[in-house]
Amino acid sequence: MRIDIVTLFPSLLESSFQESIIKRARDNGLLNIHVHNLRDFASGAHRIVDDTPFGGGAGMVMKVEPIWKALQHIQSQLEQRARVILLTPQGTVLSQSSAVRLSRECNIVLLCGRYEGVDERVREYLVDEELSIGDYVLGGGEVGAMVVVDVVARLVPGVVGNEDSVREDSFSRGLLDYPQYTRPAVFGDWAVPEVLRSGDHAKIEEWRRRKALEKTSQRRPDLLAGAPLTQKEIEWLGEAEQE
Repeated sequence: MRIDIVTLFPSLLESSFQESIIKRARDNGLLNIHVHNLRDFASGAHRIVDDTPFGGGAGMVMKVEPIWKALQHIQSQLEQRARVILLTPQGTVLSQSSAVRLSRECNIVLLCGRYEGVDERVREYLVDEELSIGDYVLGGGEVGAMVVVDVVARLVPGVVGNEDSVREDSFSRGLLDYPQYTRPAVFGDWAVPEVLRSGDHAKIEEWRRRKALEKTSQRRPDLLAGAPLTQKEIEWLGEAEQE
């Protein structure tokens, strides 16, 4: 998979991709990441990429021309057109399902917004979708781009060594993850639940599923509406709410 990122701060992004599983994925040829400095596509001696907004107002707006040139340059290098994504607080909030969808693309371009945003013609004519990583405002889209790369990369086959761990991640099955424990079995007065030490895999799976349901019900009940639940689990949740 190839990911191109257009930004005003390439060094900020490059440093984050030189660690952990992202670095290994790049070294193994599973993930091809290119970071482009938007100023390289700006005209004039000063490489200006922003200007004051028509109609007045505070702040500066990113110009359409350098963004258009950057995208033209990237698309010309590809055999298959890339899906262009603008990172913006106005976008659809990133979810596990959208990450799965993006992981199936051969090429994606992440466009990092800055200042008061981008010229509206970028939204209308140059991008395929807009993504946000949450209902808050950051200094720019770079942090959002890092999040998207990390979330999507985990879903590319071979990037995570044990693919079962990806399938069992929070949100992958529509629920928050169940509690995890490791050695020692007893630490002071705190013991690992006996069922996890029983060796009975059926009981362990049942315990984990119930704990995932319990945690989701308590912390993110909104997720239950879209989760695949059995009738028994629906009844159990109903009983838990009445207690």
